[in-house]
Amino acid sequence: MLDKLQSLDARYDELMALVSDASVQADQNRYRTHSKALSDMQPIVDKFREYKAVVTEITQAQELANGNDADMRDLAEQELAALTQTRDALLGDIKLLMVPKDPNDEKNVILEIRAGTGGDEAGLFAGDLFRMYTRYAERQGWKVDVMSTSEAGGGSIKEVIALIEGRHAYSQLKYESGVHRVQRVPATEASGRIHTSTATVAVLPEAEEVDIAIEDKDLRIDTFCSSGPGGQSVNTTYSAVRITHLPSGLVVSQQDEKSQIKNKAKAMKVLRSRLYEMEMQRQHDEIAQDRKSQVGTGERSEKIRTYNFPQNRITDHRIGFTTHRLTEMLNGDLTEMGETLSDHFRAESLKDVEPVAGA
Repeated sequence: MLDKLQSLDARYDELMALVSDASVQADQNRYRTHSKALSDMQPIVDKFREYKAVVTEITQAQELANGNDADMRDLAEQELAALTQTRDALLGDIKLLMVPKDPNDEKNVILEIRAGTGGDEAGLFAGDLFRMYTRYAERQGWKVDVMSTSEAGGGSIKEVIALIEGRHAYSQLKYESGVHRVQRVPATEASGRIHTSTATVAVLPEAEEVDIAIEDKDLRIDTFCSSGPGGQSVNTTYSAVRITHLPSGLVVSQQDEKSQIKNKAKAMKVLRSRLYEMEMQRQHDEIAQDRKSQVGTGERSEKIRTYNFPQNRITDHRIGFTTHRLTEMLNGDLTEMGETLSDHFRAESLKDVEPVAGA
């Protein structure tokens, strides 16, 4: 890792010289690219330079500790202890910074929630989950745009798709993907028996056009009359859009808007994000096919979390974390759970970071 850090340090100086060059400053694209690279590199370069300075001080203190002056030896040994602690703390910071960043962390999110097994109760739970994420988004100052809904009445949801726009939205929600299970007594249950139901949550990074290229020849676009509430025009104009991506077989429908153009734009946004997720998952599987666990993704086939209402308890099965703050979480307070998950997966990633030579 020391060689990588030295190379990064040298590259940082090269980029500093480049952004000061008049020809680069005249080319906005080059200047923007180099400036972003500098911004990304600066935290780790700063820490590495601090580390090198401390290592130099340790070498000097060791020389004094090996000298003939008894008083200087005592002082040097005390200083060595403090410097060693500082060096170790800097190493910890450097290891964290060396963990590869998820390129999607800064992106907006396409949130998809669907009722699973459990009949009407599953639909009610899906509605609870959507309200939970909406309230969390409000706490973060994010914008939530409902793109598509399929309701069953009484607060029950078959499916909801929403765009969540905000700083670090994907980084804070990406570990929510998976099957969520609820255990509670439904309002309609006269005998007080606890029912178990599920809902699925998918958190997709919003894909830009530069992320996924979609050819017109690969699309079949059908229009049809919308159904459901919205006035007479909804049922009499061909405003609803269904887009089929022929190579993958993915189908996306959108009918919430009265405008066919707006429905098509929303459908393309969802399609692009789903295709992007498929490609990211394919690349991830190729890299991690021999690993027992996949860091940073929610396995859709397994229940990741249980919400137990009688005990006011939530358990995340991936990390064995339990909290008795179910009510607070459903009201949008996901900070504790999110930080615990992030810490866990960050620790898993650190296992793959090689140590600094000579540390």
